Amino acid sequence: MKVTKRTLLLIAGIVWMIAGFNVSRLGIISYMAIEFKWYLPILTIFIFIAFGAMFYKMTKKHTKRIKSYEEPKRPFWNFFDLKGYLIMAFMMGGGIGLRNAHVFPDIFISFFYTGLGLALFLAGVIFICNFITYNKSIRK
Repeated sequence: MKVTKRTLLLIAGIVWMIAGFNVSRLGIISYMAIEFKWYLPILTIFIFIAFGAMFYKMTKKHTKRIKSYEEPKRPFWNFFDLKGYLIMAFMMGGGIGLRNAHVFPDIFISFFYTGLGLALFLAGVIFICNFITYNKSIRK
C-alpha cells in the first residue's frame, strides 16, 4: 500500500509513540518494584536528555529524507530507511534480550527505560508535529 509523504510522517509518529509508551511502561513497572532512591529521577532526566537529543536529530534527518522523495506516494514502510530498521531491530533485540536475561537489575531498568521511553515518545510527538505542519512547510 502506498501513502503520501505526509502520511509517512504520521506513521513514524505513531510507531515511535507506541514504542516510547511500551519502553517507559517497563521502566515505570520497575520503578514500582524497587525501593525509591532520590537520585533515580535525576538519572531518568539525564537519560531522557541524552537520548532525546539523539532522537531529535534523527527525526530531523528522517523528516528531511521523507520530504525529499520525488514520488508523491511511497510504500507505508518507507517512514524508515534500511539503516533505521536495522538500528531499531538491534535496539529492540538487545533491550528485550538483556532484560529477559536479567543482565541489569530493576534499579537500572527503572531509570534507563523510563528516560529512554519518554525520549522515544517525544520523537513520536515531533513526527506528529511534522505531520501537522507538513503542508505549511512545503509552501516555503
